[in-house]
Amino acid sequence: MKQPRTIVFASHNSHKVEEMRRICGPAFNIVSLADIGCHTDIPEEGATLAENAEAKAMWVYRHYGLECFADDTGLEVDALDGAPGVHTARFAGPECDSAANVDLLLHKLCGARVRTARFRTVIAHVSSDGDIRRFDGVAEGSIATERLGSAGFGYDPVFVPAGHTRSFAQMAPDEKNAISHRGRATALLKEFLNNL
Repeated sequence: MKQPRTIVFASHNSHKVEEMRRICGPAFNIVSLADIGCHTDIPEEGATLAENAEAKAMWVYRHYGLECFADDTGLEVDALDGAPGVHTARFAGPECDSAANVDLLLHKLCGARVRTARFRTVIAHVSSDGDIRRFDGVAEGSIATERLGSAGFGYDPVFVPAGHTRSFAQMAPDEKNAISHRGRATALLKEFLNNL
C-alpha cells in the first residue's frame, strides 16, 4: 500500500490543521509546525494574502528544507470597503481573539443593510526543490446579525455562504469544506499534487 505523502502545513492553528487533514484525506500526511518542532510565530507582514502565504511557506522551506504549504485567509466585507481583509485575524487588535474580532465586526455592521461579504483563501505551496505555486479559493456570502451555531472557528458563526440559510458554524465539517474558501483552494492544491 502506498504510503501517504507528508507535507508540512505552516500553521500553529489546530483547527485549521485538522480542517486541512479532513480536506486532504488519507493520501496525505499533513503535519503542523509543532509536529516538526517549529514553535516560531512566523511574521505576517505582507500587504496581501498572497504575500503572507508565500512568505510563510518560504520561511519553512528555508529553515527546514521540507515540502510545505501555507495559507492566508481574509474576510472581505463590502460595507466596510473590503475590511478586515489582510487584517482579518487581527481585526480587533494583535492580542485579541476570534470572539473579539466577531464582536467588533457585528458592532461595525449594526444596522447595515448591505451585509454581503466573501472569504478569500490563498495557499502557497513550496516543493522539495523550492518551486512555489499559488492556489486561490473564494466563498461568497453575507454576515449574519448574530452568531449562529457553535461549530467551526473564527468568523464561522456569522458567515452565511451564498445559497444557504445556515452559517459555516451550523454545518458539519464535510459540508462546510465542500463549499468553503479553504476547501476550494485546497482542492486545487490536491489536484496539482496528484498530477505530479
